[in-house]
Amino acid sequence: MAKVVKSKREVLDVDQELKNLELKTKKTKDKKDKSKIKDENKGQSKDSKKNSKKVKVKESRRGIFKYFHEVKAEVSKVKWPGKKDMVKYSVATLSFILFFSAFFYVIDLIFALLKTGV
Repeated sequence: MAKVVKSKREVLDVDQELKNLELKTKKTKDKKDKSKIKDENKGQSKDSKKNSKKVKVKESRRGIFKYFHEVKAEVSKVKWPGKKDMVKYSVATLSFILFFSAFFYVIDLIFALLKTGV
């Protein structure tokens, strides 16, 4: 509910303006989509519809290859840790595992002694 003073006489509600813009863009997109569908359906015969199904299958295959190509590109952007970093992370992980296993062993031992009444 932020208010913006556009001029001395006009105060705008930012949330309301954003909603109005979203509604306008949705309406224009819907109109464009409907006109595209009408244009595509006007000139199609039965043979062209069959060909469009084949094209869709080819496009889906291309989409799969495109997906894996993009995955490869994203993986190449990852900064992989070096050998020194991996050694540090491995030592830290093993030390935490050993510390917490000893900690919970001691806690379990204390509870077992309390249960037996020693």
